[in-house]
Amino acid sequence: MSRIGVLPISIPDGVEVKVKNQEITVKGPKGTLTQSLHRYANIKKHKGQLRVEVPGEEKRFRAVQGMTRSIITNMIEGVTKGYEKRLEMVGTGYRGAMKGNKLELQLGFSHPAVVEPEEGIELAMEGNNKIIVRGIDKQKVGRIAASIRQLRKPDPYLGKGIRYEGEYIRRKVGKAGAQ
Repeated sequence: MSRIGVLPISIPDGVEVKVKNQEITVKGPKGTLTQSLHRYANIKKHKGQLRVEVPGEEKRFRAVQGMTRSIITNMIEGVTKGYEKRLEMVGTGYRGAMKGNKLELQLGFSHPAVVEPEEGIELAMEGNNKIIVRGIDKQKVGRIAASIRQLRKPDPYLGKGIRYEGEYIRRKVGKAGAQ
């Protein structure tokens, strides 16, 4: 039996949840999110709580149940609180600036890297070396943050690059000198 999937999802005040034709819509103070559900997942609403039900106890059904419950919980949290990922640029000359709603990064290339936010995503700079990605959709926020990190991944020898805030980079030892 799924450990996460069987837990009920409480619906906070100010959040409206609609399930219709295997599609769930969550509306809250920060916005609206819509997600298609797996064909095995059925959502039951009862007394301010949601439950995810599946047709059996097979491993594939339990996996769908847990995944669906996590997605719905993330949607509810997104429309109430929102999500945020923070990245930091480490390296000489690495800096960024906002140009309108676009993020322009100087990462040691011959040209600046320009990042345009998707719909529902807000990019911000804190100082000139910290990037903040905000939004209500956890998947989009994570994807955009990962694509920004991908522009200049942290180097294991020098430690330079774009990393998540608080991320530990395992440093490698450089080449030993000739004897």
